[in-house]
Formats: sequence, C-alpha cells, structure tokens
Amino acid sequence: LSSWKSNEEKMLCLLNGYLATWDSVHGLNGSLKESRIENGMQGITVKVVTLLEDPFVMVAENILGQPKRYKGFSIDVLDALAKILGFKYDIYQVADSKYGSQLPNGSWNGMIGELINKRADLAVSAITITPERENVVDFSKRYMDYSVGILHRKPEEKINIFSLFAPFDLAVWACIAAAIPVVGVLIFLLTRMQMLRSQNPPGAHHNSSMSNSLHSAIWIVYGAFVQQGGDSVVGSVALRIVMGSWWLFTLIVCSSYTANLAAFLTVSRMDNTIRTFQDLARQMDYAYGTVRDSAVYDYFRAKGTNPLEQDSTYTELWRTISKNNGQDYSVSSPSEGIRKAKKGPYAFLWDMAVVEYAALTDDDCTITVAGNSMSSKGYGIAMQHGSPYRDLISQKILELQEKGDLDVLKQKWWPRTGRCDLNSHSNAQPDGRSLKLHSFAGVFCILAAGLLLACLVAALEMWWNSNRCRQEQPKEDKEVNLEQVHRRLNSLMDEDMAHKQIPAPSIEISALDISSMPLSQQREAVRDYPGTGLSVSTFLPEQAHGVGRTLAQGPGSTLPLPHSSSTMPSIHCKHRAPNGGLFRQSPAKMPMPMSYQSVPGGPIPEAIEHSTSI
Repeated sequence: LSSWKSNEEKMLCLLNGYLATWDSVHGLNGSLKESRIENGMQGITVKVVTLLEDPFVMVAENILGQPKRYKGFSIDVLDALAKILGFKYDIYQVADSKYGSQLPNGSWNGMIGELINKRADLAVSAITITPERENVVDFSKRYMDYSVGILHRKPEEKINIFSLFAPFDLAVWACIAAAIPVVGVLIFLLTRMQMLRSQNPPGAHHNSSMSNSLHSAIWIVYGAFVQQGGDSVVGSVALRIVMGSWWLFTLIVCSSYTANLAAFLTVSRMDNTIRTFQDLARQMDYAYGTVRDSAVYDYFRAKGTNPLEQDSTYTELWRTISKNNGQDYSVSSPSEGIRKAKKGPYAFLWDMAVVEYAALTDDDCTITVAGNSMSSKGYGIAMQHGSPYRDLISQKILELQEKGDLDVLKQKWWPRTGRCDLNSHSNAQPDGRSLKLHSFAGVFCILAAGLLLACLVAALEMWWNSNRCRQEQPKEDKEVNLEQVHRRLNSLMDEDMAHKQIPAPSIEISALDISSMPLSQQREAVRDYPGTGLSVSTFLPEQAHGVGRTLAQGPGSTLPLPHSSSTMPSIHCKHRAPNGGLFRQSPAKMPMPMSYQSVPGGPIPEAIEHSTSI
C-alpha cells in the first residue's frame, strides 16, 4: 500500500498498480485501471456485458464446456477497438436480457445495472444513448445513428377481376347505363314525329338504318357508345343534334376511361400504406406496440404524456402501446415482436437497424420496414460513470468513422442487395407494369356471360317458334289433295302399261264413293266396260268392305273409270291416307280420271300373280 487518503465519500488506493474506489454504498471496486494510462489500454483485460440482438450481437459458436463466441456489428466494432488499443476482453450475457431501465425503487436493471453495480467495465450491444442513462453511466461517441422503424407484414395484393371497371365510380357507370336508353327513347320519339310530319304511315317502308322501333333506337345508341357506330341516316336537324351530342359525350367518356385505365393498371397496387407514425396512428388494420420498459417505450411515454406536445399522433400511439399497462400490444423482447409482425396484422416499433436486418434476412421476404426519424440519438458503448476509457474509445470510434471502416461493417451486416429488397413494397418491379391475367379476367367473364346468354336466348327462340308453329298448324295437317294422288296414280299407270297388261279382275278402284253417283250414271258406266270386275272401296281400313261396293264380273255389274271428269259429279269426300291422315278433295277441282281399256286375248299370265292396286 503506497498511499492512503480517506473521507466520507470515497477512498482511493493504489494497490499493485491498480486504482480502486471506495464509497459507503458500493464498497471497493478493483476492476478499474489506473487513470493515468501511459500506454493506453495496451495489455489490460476488461469485462464486457452484452445482450443478444441481431445483428449487433449474435452467438457464433456455442460448444459445450467452452466459452461462447459472439459475432455481429457491435462485436466487430469492439474487435476493431481492441486491435487498435491493444486490450483484451471477457464477455458475458446479462441475466435478465434487458438493456436497462430505472425501477420504481430507483435502481436499474439490465446492462445499465451491471455497470452501476461495478460488475462490468463495458456494455456492448444495440444500446442507445439516452439522457436518463447518461445520468448514471458514461457513453462513448455514437458509432451508429439511431431511429425507430415500423416493422410489419407486407400488404398482400388484392386481386379484383373486375378492375377494368375501377377507373370510373359505380355512380358514373350507373349514369352511363341510364343515359343509353334515355337517348334511345328520345331518338325513337323524334323519328316518329318526323314520320308524322312527312305523312308517312308507320307501316310504310322507311330506311331500315334509322330506328323505326324502340329497341332499334337503343341498339344504335349502344353501338355509338362502344364506337361501333351505324349507318343511320338522320333526316331532321333535331336528330342530328341529338346524335352529335351523344357522339361528343361518347368521345369524352371513352378518352377519359382509356387514360385512367392505363394509369390505374400500370401503377403497382402493392404500395405500402404505412410510411410514418401519422399513417400508423390513422389506420385501423394493424395493431402496434414495442418492447415494454425499453428506451422506445420510454420515448413514446414521454412524447404521449407531454402536455406541450402539439402533435396528437404520439398521444394516439401511446394510448395503443400502453393499453392495459402494455400487456395487450407491447411485447417482452424484440424477438417476440418480430415473430408477431411476421404472423399477422401487427406493426412492431423498434430500432431501425434491428428491424431492417430482420426484414433483410427473412426467409419468405414477407415483412417490410417503414422508417421514421425519431431524434438525434445513436448507439454507443456504455461504461461506468467516470471511466478512464471513455475518451480513448470515443477517439478511436471517430477515427474509424473518418476512414470509412464503420461503413464497411454496416454494409457487411445490412447489405442493400440481400435476399429481400426493402424497397420492393414501394417501387413496382420491372415485370409489374405488364398486365397480368387477373387484370383481364373480368373481360373474359363478360365475354363468357354474353356467349352463354346468346345460347340461352337462341334456345328460347327455337322453343317459342316451335310452339307457335304447332298452334298455328290446322287440325287437318295431314290431309292431302286427292287430285294430286290421282295425277300420281295416272303417271304410274302409264309407265306400267307400256310393258305390262293388267287383268281386269285385279284392279281395285279406291277413294271413289260410288254411292254418291246417281244410279243411271252407274249403270251407263258399267255398260261401257262389260266384262270388267272392279271393286270400289275407301282408303279407311275398317271400311274396306263395308262402305264400298264390289261389282261382280258381268254385264251391269262393273264400274269403269270415266273417260273425263265431266261425267263425275262434284263430290265432297275425305278418305283416310295410309300415313294416318285424310285425303282432302277440293270441291272446286275434280280428280283426274284414270282411263282403262281391256286388252284382247285376256290378261297377261304373269300379271295375275302380281295384281296392281290403284
């Protein structure tokens, strides 16, 4: 012991080259080196307390039975300082995993508590420099700026197959749809008035291109609206004014729609709706919070409860963050907040550097960051109050900044071109300007609906026409003219007689009601054809032998076919046709006679077996 000095407050002693401090509260602390360091920090070993926070401090290697090895941005800065100043360090993690905040009893927890209680010389992690902390510990110069970021899930693109209708509001489309029939009715009325003035009856022939009916007028108006037009001949000045006004209206509407549609479809719909704290406070889709009892939590509490704060944004933010004493939306650790932001509609307010790294290294690239400048704060290395290392470390940090070494380390841990692009939520991708299938899905749906409607209408028209034809068809739809039958039979007889003689007994005269002829005419006809046996019957199967008469062969018992129609009386008769219908004989026209002549020498032998029925 070389010297001794005591008072109520403190006692300093130089023991074996070490400078110790003594006070009535904490007692003796022997970890501090001599304040007059002639060779800097060369050869000394310091205790460093840390807290895991990606990417500032992370575990690089954890082998059982060996001390943990750490990596990260803050570890790289500490290694650079140790290399320049020549010191070594022993590092350990804080037990409560907190940066440090003041408790109600006045004590501090976390890494700040470790420094106050003299259990560590340095505190290295993503620890921010705040006025409250600087009252109890010392900080080096900032080695990185600090701001608060808003971490949230990227908004999913909302697919709307009818996005082609988005350039106009629903009310605009309704007005356009109503204007088409209104203009069509007006054109129809003006056309009718023009026809009356010209003393043309409505049923007279007019130019078919001009609308003589209401649906034709509406069709012309619709064709003009879709820029298909029509060859309508407009006669009156009033009609020309109406059509000219409608064409001008169509031109303006179509031009406005085309311009707005081009802008609407080519702009990406993935723009982030949350960019600032004001946007976060106004929206209702995302819940938000931060880490309880952290520097960010204290910052929003100070801003939100300050009566002099004119911006009500922080008041609204603090009301949500502190709801139920911070248990509803705030979390206990940054890692919990990041996981919560990945899962659902939740915005996590935390250090910009931390949330940026989380977004850059996300496996699915589903989260993004919105920045907001909080205050002129930064990250620094915390030391015990009155530490002799503060000036040395601050000086070397400034040298690293001037040489650009800190920027190189930042690029290492926050690459601008990493797995995920932080700007992908606000800038459209190169292929995002091409129209995709879902943009035209509505058009294809409209086309398909039109085709199906056309097929349905065609089927209904066929059904309607078939029913109308059946109703208009007469009951005797199967009746045929008997005159046509006789003509056909005569032609067949002429062709057959050219090469074959038909015996008289084999001829059956059908469809002639012999009972309707006077008896004198019947006998006269029989006398003209002696020796011919002819039978007369109707075509009715059930009356084949009942109504008709069969004349026996011999004089006075045969029925010849008359030579001319003058010998036939006017007969009104209907006979059943083989197809189930009735032969209809017109009273104005007599059936054509079939002439018959007997062949000398008797019948043809082969004709007996093949009798011909007429």
